Amino acid sequence: MTTIKQALAKACDLQQVSDTARLDTEVLLAKAMQQDKTYLYTWPEEVLSSEQQAAFALMMGQRADGLPVAYIVGNREFWSLNLEVNKETLIPRPETELLVQLAIDLFSADEKRLIADLGTGTGAIALAIASERPNWQVLAIDQSKEIVKLADRNRDSLALDNVLCVVSDWCQNVPVQDFDLILSNPPYIEVYDPHLTAGDVRFEPKSALVAEEGGLADIRKIAEQAKKHLKTRGYLLLEHGWQQADLVAGLLTAQGYEHITMHKDLAGRDRATLCQWLGEEPSADKGPSADKGPSADKEASAEALNQ
Repeated sequence: MTTIKQALAKACDLQQVSDTARLDTEVLLAKAMQQDKTYLYTWPEEVLSSEQQAAFALMMGQRADGLPVAYIVGNREFWSLNLEVNKETLIPRPETELLVQLAIDLFSADEKRLIADLGTGTGAIALAIASERPNWQVLAIDQSKEIVKLADRNRDSLALDNVLCVVSDWCQNVPVQDFDLILSNPPYIEVYDPHLTAGDVRFEPKSALVAEEGGLADIRKIAEQAKKHLKTRGYLLLEHGWQQADLVAGLLTAQGYEHITMHKDLAGRDRATLCQWLGEEPSADKGPSADKGPSADKEASAEALNQ
């Protein structure tokens, strides 16, 4: 017989594969028992049934082999939303919540806005924005029909009627509309990046992670297409690798975007870039530029909104 307390002690079995072994064990045990984590510490002496013990052992074995917890349990929390996840989608990460915060800070909550989330995957970004801004209409766009079905299920489970899930290769099949904001967490890892062979990333779909041109190919494509779908003074917001920040700023400037500002993730690294489309193609004498730092971000955004 195994008690909850004894099962939690098996976290030591995962220390070789996970930096969050204790948390992983809690999540897996809670899933096996169909309880929340609070229950585990409320009833530490409760004995697992044979079915619960078998389910827990199976999941712990999968995690010991490196399989991400989100794929084992089939869900992941993002922005306090419980989302269904599968092996066809990128696992939502806390760093990407930065995009949600930047988006909802752009406009007033009572305004009606039209937003597009490109490469939506689980729908995490689109659904988080929609949950915070019920007056906004959000398009969750992905090129895979099966992934769009998954985003649909997450939308339905959260009862977010202001989200529409659409199949499209970036903006290619999206009708020309005047979006207030287009945002994306696109693939941006270089093809031969050594991190692709380590940790949870090994199990995630490469199509959601890797891009040609040193990781910039999809960012470039989005920047080119978004101009046809943004309203004048509309915004483009992109997540990218922290070492790519200056390259992304230069790329966006070359495409004619202005008011380019970089924003830092939880680790203090440049992780997202916000820019504005003023409806003008770049002139030949305009060179790349980017403002950095929180104060520069606020000043540029305020200036852009007041024009």
